[in-house]
Amino acid sequence: MDILTMGIIGGLILLAIIFAAAIVIFTVAIYNKLISMKNGIEGSFNQINVAMKKRFDMISSLVESTKSYLKFEKGTFEQITKYRSMNITTPDQAKEADTFAKSVLGAINVAVENYPNLKGSETVINLQNSIKGVEDEISRIRYLYNDQVQKYNITIEQFPTNLFAAIMGFTKKAYLEFESEIKNRVSGTVFE
Repeated sequence: MDILTMGIIGGLILLAIIFAAAIVIFTVAIYNKLISMKNGIEGSFNQINVAMKKRFDMISSLVESTKSYLKFEKGTFEQITKYRSMNITTPDQAKEADTFAKSVLGAINVAVENYPNLKGSETVINLQNSIKGVEDEISRIRYLYNDQVQKYNITIEQFPTNLFAAIMGFTKKAYLEFESEIKNRVSGTVFE
């Protein structure tokens, strides 16, 4: 073997090593980016879960404050307890909990409008304002969550990331949408 052939073989080996290293570095970078995005989505969803539990605690207090005026079914109290203790892990569970919370709040707000003593109660007003604050917090976190999901879903669908994402088992995430419940709110509530 002459020097020229050895130089060509050495150059090809070097190119192969550089190419393999580039693929490894690129794969690690994509994997780390996807893990970071996935963890951000999970973190946002956990914040939604915490805010929804806070809302159910406030709803329980509001129900307690208004129960002398309102007749709640035993099932309503059981449902509130169920949702307070529920670990919401999917967008469907969050949507179900949100729908229930909106229905209880709607019923309470309609009743509050019919009872001047309740409507003027400082406790009820403070609880309603606190719940409004939590509703705003849930909306902000839901926006952040959906924004993160959108960026993640776009990333795992773009070439060449989509190839690595499929191999590594990354799949699309579902958006968190409460829009149908927002459209069906009870009119005249504090939350409009």
